[in-house]
Amino acid sequence: MINLCFHGIGAPGRELEPDEEQFWIEPERFEDLLTAAQELQDVGLSFDDGNASDFSIALPALAERGLTASFFVISSRLGQPGSLDAEQVRALAEAGMEIGSHGMHHRPWRSLGEVAVREELHEARKTIEEASGRPVEQAACPFGAYDRGTLQALKRHGYTRVYTVDRRPSQASAWLQGRYVIRSDDTPDTVRGFGHDGLPRSLVLAAKTTAKRWR
Repeated sequence: MINLCFHGIGAPGRELEPDEEQFWIEPERFEDLLTAAQELQDVGLSFDDGNASDFSIALPALAERGLTASFFVISSRLGQPGSLDAEQVRALAEAGMEIGSHGMHHRPWRSLGEVAVREELHEARKTIEEASGRPVEQAACPFGAYDRGTLQALKRHGYTRVYTVDRRPSQASAWLQGRYVIRSDDTPDTVRGFGHDGLPRSLVLAAKTTAKRWR
């Protein structure tokens, strides 16, 4: 399975974090990339950070094509300029989209203390559940940062699926899902080429993922 991870589309409505602009794409490019994604045999779509463009641009494009996706929301940004509000999150859920957690403060989950882990994995989840009106069972690790402790904490909190940004295909049934992050310079041909890294590179990527899980 090839999982694609989008972030912002169009003009940001908030101040971006350092280097975040590389993950924002133009609406026309987004449409082209979605078309290319439909050509893949087994593809999963997801959107991180809870940007307002998830509702205003992504949702109509997905609905037009009969596609669904997972949207990973940062709970502290709900209702803030440039981000989704609670009504939009609920509308996404009612349209058949999966709503997941991207934590509370968009910070790496590695090496957090007990209080911070509860904020990111429990309190954020409750806030997002209240907004969506649905149980939140999936999570996406901010910045793709995780280690064995992170994964153990996610399992303790009962998350049924966890997404990273490890650039490799995943088994559809796997608890831990790697994703290919879409960047501003990606093209439809880039998307069509995902998952065709060749055996040597695939082995390296698999080894890196294993190392992260055990460090």
